[in-house]
Amino acid sequence: MLEIFQYQFMQRALIAGLIIGVLAPVIGTFLVVRRYSLFVDTLSHVSLLGIAIGLVSGLNPYLTATGFAVVSSIAIEKIKDSSKLYQESILAMFLSGSLAISIIIISATEGFNVNLFSLLFGSITTVTNLDLVVISVLSSVVLAVVIKFYRQFFLLSLDQDLATASGVNAKLYNLILVVSAAITVSLSIRIVGVLLISALMVIPVITAMQFKTSFKNTMFIALAVSVLSVVVGLIASYYLGWASGGTIVVTTLICFVFSSLLQKFRTT
Repeated sequence: MLEIFQYQFMQRALIAGLIIGVLAPVIGTFLVVRRYSLFVDTLSHVSLLGIAIGLVSGLNPYLTATGFAVVSSIAIEKIKDSSKLYQESILAMFLSGSLAISIIIISATEGFNVNLFSLLFGSITTVTNLDLVVISVLSSVVLAVVIKFYRQFFLLSLDQDLATASGVNAKLYNLILVVSAAITVSLSIRIVGVLLISALMVIPVITAMQFKTSFKNTMFIALAVSVLSVVVGLIASYYLGWASGGTIVVTTLICFVFSSLLQKFRTT
């Protein structure tokens, strides 16, 4: 079964998948605990707008997706802090607005449907050496930020008022966290695609939460579920001829169902 990894394109796919498989649930844990899962969906749709503009303008769509995601994450935080609008309303505005503009650009442009399909649903087996370098460098930066500011992110995830009372600059570290999330979303595009990014960041986390353990243990369990899903999903997609992004996400769903049933049997 593992002979498929003798091919260089599968080796690159595995390495990229494992990197994102570690990064996504780490950032996702902070967002899910603070009930900010919709933020990931919003950034994924904003990334779609960046991709559409990148493809039309001839720029690298991954760079434009990253730029749009980062700028939008900062704008969302600024609007949330300076207005009386509800958080969900702000996210819905960015999500629907970016999706609407993306649809207009896509409908008015011809000639990149194939590229767009792979970006929407992922194409992990097409990861290049350059993609691998970019993913590795940016993921290392994000993970370093998480390790450096773990305490601040942890307190913010539990209770923002508690974090402020503990001397944490809530606005600053919220901004650092959402920018980290934006980078994670943009890096995940090649692995699972724009439409499935939130699943890779959220489902492993809620799977881990079924075990009702500590925050740090939940993060490690989510990480294990994510990495397992990437490896199993990648192998299954190769032999079954399925889309890699969809297969990886379905694997995370199977893990969630299994963990839910396991906890149900334990409590009966």
